[in-house]
Amino acid sequence: MSNFKIEGNIVDITKRNIFFGEVEVEDGKIKSLNKLSETKIDAHFILPGFIDSHVHIESSMLIPSEFARLAVIHGTVSTISDPHEIANVCGMRGVEFMIENGKTVPFKFNFGAPSCVPATIFETAGAELNHDDVKALLERPEIKYLSEMMNFPGVLYKDVEVLKKIAAAHDLGKPVDGHAPGLRGDAVQQYINAGISTDHECFTSEEALDKLQRGMKILIREGSAAKNFEALIDLLNDWSEMMMFCSDDKHPDSLVESHINALCARAVAKGIDVFNVLQAACINPILHYKLDVGQMQIGDYADFIVIEDLKNFKVKQTYIDGILLAENGKMIGDWVKHSKEKESVNYFDCSFKKVEDFVYAFTKQEEIPVIEALDGQLITNRLAAKPKVSNGNIISDLENDVLKMVVVNRYHDAPIAVSFVKNFGLKTGSIASSVAHDSHNIIAVGVDDKSICDAVNLVIKETGGVVALGNGKEEILPLPVAGLMSNENGYKVAESYTSIDKFAKELGSTLVAPFMTLSFMALLVIPHLKLSDKGLFDGDKFEFV
Repeated sequence: MSNFKIEGNIVDITKRNIFFGEVEVEDGKIKSLNKLSETKIDAHFILPGFIDSHVHIESSMLIPSEFARLAVIHGTVSTISDPHEIANVCGMRGVEFMIENGKTVPFKFNFGAPSCVPATIFETAGAELNHDDVKALLERPEIKYLSEMMNFPGVLYKDVEVLKKIAAAHDLGKPVDGHAPGLRGDAVQQYINAGISTDHECFTSEEALDKLQRGMKILIREGSAAKNFEALIDLLNDWSEMMMFCSDDKHPDSLVESHINALCARAVAKGIDVFNVLQAACINPILHYKLDVGQMQIGDYADFIVIEDLKNFKVKQTYIDGILLAENGKMIGDWVKHSKEKESVNYFDCSFKKVEDFVYAFTKQEEIPVIEALDGQLITNRLAAKPKVSNGNIISDLENDVLKMVVVNRYHDAPIAVSFVKNFGLKTGSIASSVAHDSHNIIAVGVDDKSICDAVNLVIKETGGVVALGNGKEEILPLPVAGLMSNENGYKVAESYTSIDKFAKELGSTLVAPFMTLSFMALLVIPHLKLSDKGLFDGDKFEFV
């Protein structure tokens, strides 16, 4: 490790102080912080690196080492990473892959033990992690916490398996992450009393405030699909020690553009005190999860960044353990090295489908239930629509933007679940994906059965990927790692994703992130109406429709 000194306006977040000084680094740690004068107008700022306090690396479609390549550019030095997605596909083998690949780079990944694999009993996943598996993971030093407890009904009704997993984390002194969208009052108090300390699912300030007042820490989420920043950011004025920033799910094109640094800039632009902002972005995750990440104090790991100013948060340099990893928007050195031969973990075992497999018979029903997708939200609404019928079958109704949506079991051959969804806006063709939270079966939406069938078969052919087809053209981004991630260069993946996202919008989709939104249409633990491979599901009653 190199020894060096660097000068600039040093931001001491803990003491809420800024001064011009010199940082001395020795053997990867901060040896001294010397004040030389008051703040200099023309000097850059030196402060702790940013931390994403809850992210599924898999949703970037990048393996951890490639995620790191993109994240450090924006001053991110560490993540709290829930490997829940790959665990639902490949179980313990998938979690092990994430940990080991993360170790190949100097970025500070902090993984959790997935608490809900499968997420529910109402879908088919590729694996199961019982409380013994979870306990074994929690005993590993690389595992810092129990990942989001999505099964909040299981907590409230004292499910034995759920409570054993929570107890295992508590016994080892590791925090438990929450996931309780819309839970308020006595119900959320019971959830908190079980020992669950965070939530990233608040979509109104009233809900977040209720949880904050009860002692729960709230993560302000701004991902590629779920965007809660505007609803929650004003709470940071009064609750700076109880809040953090996270992306949860961030697609590769979004990660190329920005990360936590953009949330800091937006918060400051809204008049939030800069120290409150940096407390949430840099310090609170370290304290809550007991991370081995530096806070810019003497003796800390030299995990810091150099930025132009405290307004735009443009990152000039990123250091981890005193090593310069990124400068002026580019990675320094070739520190992302990994073997593709070791990155073939996957589970895909279903046959190609026929057009007739996607038929939805008309049985004289006057109305059909319709999922209403909401742009920028994980929650959906439940609507009713008059079915459009052709040749005795219910088909997509383009005029009213009510399109057929399917979920296909990717782990074995099974009947296909069919329903209808509003707001995707496609005018021709279909889009499909093997990224379908939480069990990651194949999900597709389209204007006709042939387009849907063709898109699904392309995903099967590649054993994972995202597909768009229509107007005589097709595009696919292969995702050979668990059907969730590519092992290609992160910038190449981002470029491919940008292209296919643009193509989906040329087919008519009006959604900001059509593939991300599609992936959440199978997320049963978020209300109100979703589709699993087993059928249409009521997220409020927690039962099939």
